[in-house]
Amino acid sequence: MHAKLVRSGNNGWIGLEARKFTRIVLRLTGACLILFTGGAVLLDRLIYFPEKAAIEGVVSEGLHPWPIREAFRGLVAEPAGTARGTVIVFHGNAGHVGHRSFYAAVLTRLGLRVILAEYPGYGPRDGTPSEKSLVADAQQTIALAHRLYATPLLLIGESLGAGVAAAASSRERDKATGLLLITPWDRLEHVAAYHYPWLPVRWLLRDRYDSEAHLASFGRPVLVVVAQRDSIVPARFGEALYMALGDPRKLMVVETAGHNDWIGRVDDPWWRDAIGFLLAPSH
Repeated sequence: MHAKLVRSGNNGWIGLEARKFTRIVLRLTGACLILFTGGAVLLDRLIYFPEKAAIEGVVSEGLHPWPIREAFRGLVAEPAGTARGTVIVFHGNAGHVGHRSFYAAVLTRLGLRVILAEYPGYGPRDGTPSEKSLVADAQQTIALAHRLYATPLLLIGESLGAGVAAAASSRERDKATGLLLITPWDRLEHVAAYHYPWLPVRWLLRDRYDSEAHLASFGRPVLVVVAQRDSIVPARFGEALYMALGDPRKLMVVETAGHNDWIGRVDDPWWRDAIGFLLAPSH
């Protein structure tokens, strides 16, 4: 009888400890889930800063809804005379397409048709920004522009847009003549780790934007442009992407420039050289 009571008491003690352990595990699991969810949301805010606006709020002189107002995918500007090619611009992570008219101004002077592509969830467009939605939409934009205008078709991506352009062009490489990446990264996780070194970003990132992997076998001219004093996407990440690329490739450094003011430190001859590299027949 005594042995049975001891055994029964031990079983009760073990059961009590098991319940305590289970509660601790559940609390820790809940805390981890909160941490990971909060961290993932924090990183998403680093990636996407959309600004909503009606179509009337994004169009301006010389820029018209593309391809048509009812199926708005962005804005288009035509050069004076016959276009010698088409450029699609994928903009950075903030604002909307109406803030990027400077691309149209300089590139139309070089005889290029310019399409300023808008993302799902930005400006007048419905949708939720994510790597999946932005890249799939960019592929559709590239395919449509190619069908309407044929080649040469150049792609420009700035910051987030560089990640979008790299991923989309790798899947539509037969349609792309060349790729210009401005303030790009090699892998988004490197930029996230730079800004949030205390977070396990490899596990928290829901969108990867691995431009190094996407362009590993691109086989088209790629021009990488970095801003020397970039504190948002430090130049070393763009330089790492450049080093990982195959030829033909070129690296241009905008000296003394930051992430957002590089545009004021380049001129028409700079753009002429950049476009000339991408369209050079020797490629």
